[in-house]
Amino acid sequence: MIYHNASEVDFQLDGVPEMPSPSRVLLTRPDHFDVEYTINPHMEGNIGSVNKEEALEQWKSLRQLYEALGIEASVIPGEEGLPDMVFCANQTLPFIKTVSGERGIVLSRMYAPQRAPEVPFYASFFEEVGYNVHPLPDSVSDFEGMGDALWHPGRFLLWGGHGFRSSIAAYSFLNEILGVRILVLKLKDPDFYHLDTCLSVLDEDTALIYPGAFDAEGLDLIRTVFRRVLYAPEDEARSFFAVNAHCPDGHNVIIQAGCDQTISVLRREQFNPIEVRTEEFLKAGGSVFCMKQMFW
Repeated sequence: MIYHNASEVDFQLDGVPEMPSPSRVLLTRPDHFDVEYTINPHMEGNIGSVNKEEALEQWKSLRQLYEALGIEASVIPGEEGLPDMVFCANQTLPFIKTVSGERGIVLSRMYAPQRAPEVPFYASFFEEVGYNVHPLPDSVSDFEGMGDALWHPGRFLLWGGHGFRSSIAAYSFLNEILGVRILVLKLKDPDFYHLDTCLSVLDEDTALIYPGAFDAEGLDLIRTVFRRVLYAPEDEARSFFAVNAHCPDGHNVIIQAGCDQTISVLRREQFNPIEVRTEEFLKAGGSVFCMKQMFW
């Protein structure tokens, strides 16, 4: 049930158990957001450069957009000393089991020690809203939640990235506790250190990718499972995080402003791109998808 290449795929999407789409979003206020250290290439040269007032306004606009799309938003405060906590896709992997009805999360084990203290705050939030909390075993060195593990829309099927922030051993554990098919993709470019920077799952049939982030086996796997694969150009993917876009409903795609070529591709394929400004967060190596966590 863990797939590394296209030749191993032994299923059709319509045969994979259905999973409801999450309807709530968790956001973290950028109360202490800044670039205080360098743990990815995008941070280089940006220490101390964040305009905090502008970052707050950009974050508020993103929250308002989710609410305008009819998505219920929950907000937790940022914590002093944790400047990257605003990127709340990374600390957990929420899940729902449609047969048992269990709602749960798998806790992350952050690659960078600077970010490890973020995880307990998200464990507490999800416990308070009725989720079961599953910690990782000691055998898993690193796993960064929905930075690297992406649910296939509408299906109990998981895409898993590894190579920089998440250990491939994490997916054996997820397979064991969730009983889910997992398609693993090796990342090869440090600018695209999380899967959510180079793969955006738009709907059940469509993926937006930056192909240069994957090896040949990964590209074949993506093209085998998705009926439509759209491509973002390198400059927009690398500098403007075009593929860190988020499509919460199969139609509207929230994307960093100025990704003109990617936006044209999305419109051609009948998606509705909605431009937002996340320039302050790009300085730390994150954009729309990094800044939210969807849950049930």
